[in-house]
Amino acid sequence: MNEQFFQERYPEGYPKTVNVNEFTCITEIFEGFVKRFADRPAFTCLGQTMTYAELDAKSGAFAAYLQNETDLQAGDRIAVQLPNILQYPVVVFGAMRAGITVVNTNPLYTEREMEHQFNDSGAKALVVLANFGDKVERVLPKTGIKHVIVTQVGDLHCPLKRTLINSVLKYVKKEVPSYSIPGVTPLRKALSKGKGQSFSSVLAKADDVAVLQYTGGTTGVAKGAMLTHGNLMANMAQAYGVFKQIMDEGVETVICPLPLYHIYAFTMHCMVLLQTGNHSILIPNPRDIPGFIKTLQKTEFTGFVGLNTLFVALCAQEDFRALDFSKLKLTVSGGMALTKAAFDEWKAVTGCEVAEGYGMTETSPVVSFNPTTRIKQGTIGMPVANTACKVIDEEGNELPLGEAGELCVKGPQVMKGYWQRPEATAETMTEDGWLKTGDMAVIGEDGYLKIVDRKKDMIIVSGFNVYPNEVEDVVVSHKNLVEAAAIGIPDEKSGEAVKLFAVRNDPALTEKDVIAYCRENLTAYKVPKVVEFRDELPKTNVGKILRRELRDEELGNAQ
Repeated sequence: MNEQFFQERYPEGYPKTVNVNEFTCITEIFEGFVKRFADRPAFTCLGQTMTYAELDAKSGAFAAYLQNETDLQAGDRIAVQLPNILQYPVVVFGAMRAGITVVNTNPLYTEREMEHQFNDSGAKALVVLANFGDKVERVLPKTGIKHVIVTQVGDLHCPLKRTLINSVLKYVKKEVPSYSIPGVTPLRKALSKGKGQSFSSVLAKADDVAVLQYTGGTTGVAKGAMLTHGNLMANMAQAYGVFKQIMDEGVETVICPLPLYHIYAFTMHCMVLLQTGNHSILIPNPRDIPGFIKTLQKTEFTGFVGLNTLFVALCAQEDFRALDFSKLKLTVSGGMALTKAAFDEWKAVTGCEVAEGYGMTETSPVVSFNPTTRIKQGTIGMPVANTACKVIDEEGNELPLGEAGELCVKGPQVMKGYWQRPEATAETMTEDGWLKTGDMAVIGEDGYLKIVDRKKDMIIVSGFNVYPNEVEDVVVSHKNLVEAAAIGIPDEKSGEAVKLFAVRNDPALTEKDVIAYCRENLTAYKVPKVVEFRDELPKTNVGKILRRELRDEELGNAQ
């Protein structure tokens, strides 16, 4: 469907178009808005707040260090392997101001994954947390990285707290191993050297690559999506267009538990909130639910950016349920399907509906979002401004409204392509600019989109399509089931059958109970044939359940 089809169905206030060419590059945006909101808090982490003026100064010092103390040139790549700490925005914006392309790197990567990404991207420099120094020591000789800059968690805190945080992590919690990296530079030393020097802001072109954002690797080898300045600026404008009805400039405080090195959080917290002069509360370890809730207890937050598994985990805690949610006006969900049970529970606990959206690494990432004034649970909302969507069949033919097919997207947020992978790019992108998402979707007459599942995750039972999301959504509505994952397993009679992996909160719940519940709520061919209970399900670093890992495990057991 073209843009006009959706525009005719947008609710009042949902922008039909946005100006995606207002700025030349991210550096221009950054340097303009840090001055405009200089006195406002930009990021807070572990009780330390950094204003926009301080972010301006520190990122400028890092840019000066890169230009004056290293041989890095504009267009070179720098890998950034940091969790949600204050150093992340300092390093990323400093690199961009110096004209260096950022390679976002997951701190939880294995050595094999680090080696692949560093070599595939051609990174010449690395900024890494000291906690992973031993991995870097072993991987470094196998890469082309020339400059390693190391930081500790507390490095940007005041002297007393810095010493306390870094000492506790190293000597009490034993989270910082010993390592020896030749020529390593501490980040505090780099900032000190750069502080007294000038640098030249590099104003990139819109088509220049700003970030190499690697896909999660859940579908094979991780590929680097080339996200240009134009892509990210367009998506910033598109996302802000959705939220500006409910988000004011310079007054919002938004919780950031999802990793900034993931494009979903990056676009929200480093682009949209930067443009609006708002405040992000960084959560370095959202898996530490008690510590997370303690942070929330000290914060009057107006926004929360999360995903399904996090909403479920928090709502299960009495301390969370006791919080004051009177200021909360915006909750955003993405990254994975939002179940009805999680939507209902979050609304019951906080009084705030969750606005679910949809995106991909390859789309910077936002494709669609629920209008904040007209949220329709169970959908991923409507395409954001300047975006066309359609669904196609196996032959590439566009399907009519209401029929499920592969979702395709076209808009200024769609990546330039995969880094040095023209064949993979050609498989995913058509010559006329459509990106094939690999997700099965339905477009409704009202313009709302609904994802029915990943194309590759679909289970075919006796010729009928079964979408795991639908099965899982029903299953987790059971009061004694916390989360679930459905996969297909070989079956002599039906070709495939549904197997369910589930986490329960009542050990008395049996496989028969779950199957009986499913029979009451699902068509017969969608009912799981087998239920296996687990203490936990495998997840990605951002909390997506890894069905592929479960399938691979099942395949290994069957052989």
